[in-house]
Amino acid sequence: MDVRTRIPTLYGDWIDKHGPTWAAQIEGILAKFGNKILSVEVPPAAATDVPILRVEPSALPEILAFLKVEPGYEYGFLADYTASDETPRKPRFDLILNLFSHTKLCRIRVKAGVAEGSEAPTLIGVWDGANWSEREIWDMFGIRFTGHPDLRRILMDERWVGHPLRKDYPLRGYQIQSIPEPIDPEMLK
Repeated sequence: MDVRTRIPTLYGDWIDKHGPTWAAQIEGILAKFGNKILSVEVPPAAATDVPILRVEPSALPEILAFLKVEPGYEYGFLADYTASDETPRKPRFDLILNLFSHTKLCRIRVKAGVAEGSEAPTLIGVWDGANWSEREIWDMFGIRFTGHPDLRRILMDERWVGHPLRKDYPLRGYQIQSIPEPIDPEMLK
């Protein structure tokens, strides 16, 4: 059994319920953005639960702003924003955004590949909440965001060396700090 196996629920099967909506949305997105969309995976043809749009990283703010406010899409809720290390594949990292539409009651996933040492544009202009997610992605994976106003560690100590969710990070990469992290006086203002 894989994700394409239909399982009846109280709310109906996602593919039956949202398939026509997704098909119309994908058609509109491809017509508007053309070559900025690198690939599309749609259930049940692909082993996925929701459509996945793979896009050019530079086009992320434009495409996500469209998905957020355009009538017929209205994916106004950024449910999750994370990354994954896809070593040895090139580009090495994937930025992954899971969006939810409160008006359509459906989801869509957007992915963008980011090469080692490359930067992605910040999405704070589309969602204020992307601030914290981008700081976490920087902290855990080392992906930088162009235009981010405060890109600094959020989970690890500022003195930490490396990014723990990279596949090449040592499994026992302990770093013991004998003195607590100093308090930044700017943070107390």
